Amino acid sequence: MKTACLTFNPIQENTYVVWDDTLECVVVDAGNSTERENAALRNFIEQHGLKPVAAVNTHGHFDHVLGVEWLRRTYGIPFALSSKDRFLLDGAEAGSTVYGVKVGAMPSVDLDLDEEPEIRFGRTSLQVIPTPGHTPGHVSLYEPESKTLFTGDTLFRESIGRTDLPGGDYSWIMRSILDRIVPLGEEVRICPGHGPESTIGHELLYNPFIVEVLNDEVNYRN
Repeated sequence: MKTACLTFNPIQENTYVVWDDTLECVVVDAGNSTERENAALRNFIEQHGLKPVAAVNTHGHFDHVLGVEWLRRTYGIPFALSSKDRFLLDGAEAGSTVYGVKVGAMPSVDLDLDEEPEIRFGRTSLQVIPTPGHTPGHVSLYEPESKTLFTGDTLFRESIGRTDLPGGDYSWIMRSILDRIVPLGEEVRICPGHGPESTIGHELLYNPFIVEVLNDEVNYRN
């Protein structure tokens, strides 16, 4: 499996193009928001001879969805999102005005990730792992062969996603990280929704949120 990261829109959101040797691909969290950004994504797809088969989102915040409707129209592909995050699409325009970002038409959801255990393209399968906390329907996407995890806004390099937005919950996000992400293994590569890549091993050592909770649990047991 191959992965490319393109950073789009004023929120500096990471959009991932993921493909394998069949050249079928999915686009994870399409944040392209201008004609120039649309062209950059289209040119990347064309230069690599890729065939998009789905737009898949870790969650429904506007900065991760800005390019989805363009993808659906351009390539005739379905949009996959947890139904628990549909309310965020309805409120996208109100949320985006705080950041001075103009949103267009929000896409309809074609595939409910609450009902899809995996997303398949070519010979590759992305496992859908529910990781609520940043939003109620947040998911992470895991490819076990390459040990690659798309964490959206659940886990960043040495940080975590906000939990003060509608539907956010700090206890949920920490349980998602500790119970569903950390057990995947220290060598797993983390591709987050913002900022640079990391690994689970790095986060166990240097992420202050994780370190604090783990230390508290050790102290409690002792």
